[in-house]
Amino acid sequence: MESARPRLSRRRILQGTALAAVPYGLLPARRAGAHTPGPDYPLAEWLPASAGNYTAADRPTTHPVDQVIIHVTQTSYRKTLLVFQNPEKKVSAHYVVRSADGHVSQCVREADIAWHAGDWDHNTRSVGIEHEGWVDSPGYFTDVLYEKSARLTAAICARHGIPKDRAHIIGHYEVPGTDHTDPGPHWDWTRYIRLVNLA
Repeated sequence: MESARPRLSRRRILQGTALAAVPYGLLPARRAGAHTPGPDYPLAEWLPASAGNYTAADRPTTHPVDQVIIHVTQTSYRKTLLVFQNPEKKVSAHYVVRSADGHVSQCVREADIAWHAGDWDHNTRSVGIEHEGWVDSPGYFTDVLYEKSARLTAAICARHGIPKDRAHIIGHYEVPGTDHTDPGPHWDWTRYIRLVNLA
């Protein structure tokens, strides 16, 4: 997880801080304009990130979306959600996938810009998916995690017209200038892309 964000106004920061007082899992959806609360992916649970951790937008009208970026959390599923709900962290991703059962939570609407890639250009043009686990612990990459994540990625690709290939479904380590290594050497790209194309 890594943020890359524009400068925030004091008002925006204070708005995010106010949300931090709401108990975990009960944060209201922050929607401006036509966006409605709830997930873009029907199988996802809506657990929104703090408004201080992403940029409100109207993608693809404001920015074309042409990539999916695969991440590994380097912490637990629950701690990842807590980080995204903490406005002081300045980081988020659109989705988080749990290792044990492949449960998917959506934290940022796809129309908005999550701060996940470590590079503003890639943030504006991508959907970020975090996967619970550690890059050096392949046991977290369960069959159900691969299957549920691949279905999610296939749905994102269909919604945005993104080709289901390695040029458009990339790892965080492939974002230029980042020092991240996720999803790491144990992530099975051949299997994942095959599952995306079968979904």
